[in-house]
Amino acid sequence: MVMRPLVSLALLALLVLAGTSASAQDRYIMVASTTSTQNSGLFDYLLPKFEDKTGIAVRVIAVGTGQAIRLARNGDADVLFVHHKPSEEAFVADGFGIARHDVMYNDFILVGPQSDPAGVTAHDGVDEALRAIAAAEIPFASRGDDSGTHKREQSLWAAADIDPKAHGDWYRETGAGMGATLNTAVGMGAYTMTDRGTWLAFGNKADYTIVAQGDARLFNQYGIIAVSPEKFPHVKADMAKRFVDWIISVPGQSLIARYKRDGEQLFFPNSGGGS
Repeated sequence: MVMRPLVSLALLALLVLAGTSASAQDRYIMVASTTSTQNSGLFDYLLPKFEDKTGIAVRVIAVGTGQAIRLARNGDADVLFVHHKPSEEAFVADGFGIARHDVMYNDFILVGPQSDPAGVTAHDGVDEALRAIAAAEIPFASRGDDSGTHKREQSLWAAADIDPKAHGDWYRETGAGMGATLNTAVGMGAYTMTDRGTWLAFGNKADYTIVAQGDARLFNQYGIIAVSPEKFPHVKADMAKRFVDWIISVPGQSLIARYKRDGEQLFFPNSGGGS
């Protein structure tokens, strides 16, 4: 008779421990994001601070913006953190996201060999830069992956009235992320377009340098969206909201502003929650 309550208490303790362990294991969210937030080192710097504060782990799927949005549209992520505003707004308008928030910005740049075989640096504006590359038929490495960077690059070729795929084999699509595309460009002596954050963190620059920058159309805005629990009841809505709220808050925004590589700031917060 004495042993029964002791056994019951032991079993109860095991069940409580098992429940606690399962609960702890479940305290994570999935964030579908771009390769630039990963390649730049921003997430390695930022996410441990959120995890330490909240106990919520963040698992990142770093792919091109187009693929990240498709993952979120399939309910395979709790949060979307990308950089193609028209697609983000459509995601929310179609009922897949709760609300879109600006997070931060930087810019796109064109990089190429220091020798600048197409003479890009002699031209003003991104239109003339791209026309110079096309006229010289110097290799250009495109991500070709429906990422935010690829989408912007395609719009810039169209604005310059050039269809690069119709102008010979100098235009190469890597189908890869930004870091891999930069490596390919350096290896083949090609020009490419990259976000500045990934470029600053890129360690294989060789003789490569920035050949075009500063055009207003190279502005690169990032946004964040919690996936809708009405569309996907299984998403971790409460934890996703905590992450979104933290990213756009004064502490989150201040951390983004303080992230630097070699003394240069990679991203500029603009949610309105910090500076």
